[in-house]
Amino acid sequence: MDDTKNGKSGFQMIDVGAKAATARRAVAQGKIFLSGSSYLALVQGTNPKGDVLALAEIAGIQAAKNCATLLPLCHPLPLESVRLSFECDQVDRSVKVTCTAATTAKTGVEMEALCGVNGALLCIYDLSKAVDPVIS
Repeated sequence: MDDTKNGKSGFQMIDVGAKAATARRAVAQGKIFLSGSSYLALVQGTNPKGDVLALAEIAGIQAAKNCATLLPLCHPLPLESVRLSFECDQVDRSVKVTCTAATTAKTGVEMEALCGVNGALLCIYDLSKAVDPVIS
C-alpha cells in the first residue's frame, strides 16, 4: 500500500457544489466504415435485424442517458435533450453519427454526447455484422 495516499486510490469526483447551473450543450461526431453489402443493407432497409439507423438512434439516446453509469467519475446529469443524426456516404460506404446533448447543470455534457455517438456506432456495427461479419 502506498502510504502517501493513506490507502486511498487518489480518484475523486470533482466537487461542483459551489458552481452555478448554466445552460450546457455539446456536439460529438464519429464515423463507421462498412463493407459494401452491409452498407447497402443499411441504406436499402434490407438488414435482417431491421431498421439499423432507427435502432442506432435509440441506442445513442440510451447511451447518453446512461453515461454516468459507464464512467465512474462522471456526474449524473438531468439531460434536457439528446438528438442524433446520421449521414450516409456512398463513396466510402460510411455512416457519420452526430450526437447533440443539452442540459442546465453545474458541469459539462460532453461525455454524454460522446457516449451517445459511441452507443449509436456500436449498434450500427452490431446490426451490420449480421450481413457481413467482416465490416471493413
